[in-house]
Amino acid sequence: MPFGQVVVGPPGSGKTTYCHGMQQFLNALGRKTIVVNLDPANGNTPYSSAVNIEDLITLQDAMEEYQLGPNGGMVYCMEYLEKNMGWLGEKLKPFADDEYYFIFDCPGQVELYTHNESIRTIVRRLEKQDYRLACVHLVDASYCTEAAKFISVLLLSLTTMSMLEMPHVNVLAKIDLLGQFGQLDFNLEYYTSVMDLDYLLYHLNEREPSARFGDLNRAICGLIEDFSLVGFSTLCVSDKHSVAMLLKEIDKANGYIFGALTEGNESILLAADSTDALAEARDAQERYGILKDGGIIADDGKTDGARAPQLCAMMDTLKIVEHKEMAPASSK
Repeated sequence: MPFGQVVVGPPGSGKTTYCHGMQQFLNALGRKTIVVNLDPANGNTPYSSAVNIEDLITLQDAMEEYQLGPNGGMVYCMEYLEKNMGWLGEKLKPFADDEYYFIFDCPGQVELYTHNESIRTIVRRLEKQDYRLACVHLVDASYCTEAAKFISVLLLSLTTMSMLEMPHVNVLAKIDLLGQFGQLDFNLEYYTSVMDLDYLLYHLNEREPSARFGDLNRAICGLIEDFSLVGFSTLCVSDKHSVAMLLKEIDKANGYIFGALTEGNESILLAADSTDALAEARDAQERYGILKDGGIIADDGKTDGARAPQLCAMMDTLKIVEHKEMAPASSK
């Protein structure tokens, strides 16, 4: 009963770097870990992949053979892998026992997780072979600095969760670089816990005052809140503490903490050690110099609290205005 992670996320979210760092971390813990590269466009990887889709098909070959663009070629490669699952099964067979932990590095094209079902089918077939997998969905933490981008990330995360239908851990990656992209409108815990989106909607409509877009924004936020599924963990891949905290969440998601008490399965000893998500978010924002008390922590440890009074006043006085549906026009 092998365990593993299916690592997905948009381009530039740090999937390959994460796979390399997580492999090193797990090997240091005593878990025999292999990385399976399922990205036909990712030929130069920092890790040594035990299984590489480029041995079956490459993006360049698909594009040249069928005169496809990059996105079309990527979809073709995934559909080709779906039709040749026997090849993948044979490649994984030498490692498919309880001794190995798998990390699947997947492509970054968003359409593979929104409406194309190839990745979903591949995962289903692996699960039928008794693989215990959790999806790790990485997004760039810098999207938190703009309301519109963060809502887009929420919608993408929700769509991916609905499409793949598997244990899921959403991650704000590169959290240590967040302070370089400007100030946040709220504390980091607001974004990790996805609290009341009406506050975020206020900032979004302030920048896009059009009533038409206001109705659309309200509908999207309402959809996300109705599902109430999306939340985020944080990650700095170069910080052992951050990686360890994320690994605890992943081990709970794929069931590794309930596995046999073997060498390297330290998670079963920590199963009762619950993690406070809000406390972790507060720790992350202090550790990496992100918003604190309405300001950015400077290098000298002092906080710029210039925005705190305005933020607190807004949070105290903001009232949610109910959307009044327009009455249908009378026909004459």
